[in-house]
Amino acid sequence: METANPINYYALSRKTWQSFYRDGIPPLSEAELQQIKGFNDQISLQDVRDIYIPLTHLIHVYMKEYESLQLGKDLFMQQYTGLTPFVIGVAGSVAVGKSTTARLLQMILARTFPKKDVQLITTDGFLYPNSELEKRNLLSRKGFPESYDMPHLIQFLNQVKSGKRGLKAPVYSHSVYDIIPDAYDLVDQPDILIVEGINVLQLPMNEQIYISDFFDFSVYVDADEALIEQWYLERFGALLDIAVKDPTNFYYPYAKGNRDEAFRMAKKVWQDVNLKNLTDFILPTKNRADLILHKTTHHKIDKIFLRKY
Repeated sequence: METANPINYYALSRKTWQSFYRDGIPPLSEAELQQIKGFNDQISLQDVRDIYIPLTHLIHVYMKEYESLQLGKDLFMQQYTGLTPFVIGVAGSVAVGKSTTARLLQMILARTFPKKDVQLITTDGFLYPNSELEKRNLLSRKGFPESYDMPHLIQFLNQVKSGKRGLKAPVYSHSVYDIIPDAYDLVDQPDILIVEGINVLQLPMNEQIYISDFFDFSVYVDADEALIEQWYLERFGALLDIAVKDPTNFYYPYAKGNRDEAFRMAKKVWQDVNLKNLTDFILPTKNRADLILHKTTHHKIDKIFLRKY
């Protein structure tokens, strides 16, 4: 099903978008770009020039307004509270390429503004461990809103915005399909924090504060459902190829077994879990983003939607 154009946005073609900031030089090499891209994602240095360099300069506009507002508040209260981290949210479906977008933004922002400390976390680390999901009978709904420890995530982001030092973000491993015990990403008063995940723009039940309340800019990576399913299955195949020589990998049994059966299982997971999660909980958050990057075949960004107000 093709997604409808969102309302309250400027609808911009790729050609129009790239004209907003011409002749930008990508601050990374082709080899570095290939290292940070996700499984089966497709991206080029031309995409960096056309899409991400103008996006970086738009984010800089938001950052300057954010800093001005913080200073204005301090003058109003006649006290200096200091700048708090500028937080960017990156949302979208499973397999749509949001991880590549987040990692690429981190590298470009860090190199464009070398005096800024730019860090990245994913909300996958705030999933409940598999053991807890089993206790709650939620293992089959992994990725749905109720499978995340939302109070922990909201507390973490509140501490980030409060300027706390030495914060530990839990780490999730896709190869073992679970939280890694005693493993953390250290978040230590960054100037910019990128938060990537399928749930970053959702409005959780029974919470007075939403994740998006902490964001100063947000991006939603969008594509038609049929394409996302195709990319999901292609990524599944790539994961099987990697897992076939690693018995500790979650996908090892599927890699060593009948491949047709493995893909039938993957298609069922897409239909019963990921597609339902997308249509019921992820896609409805799209219109909360400041910017929407719409992808077409081969992960090419063909349209950009910029929120009007």
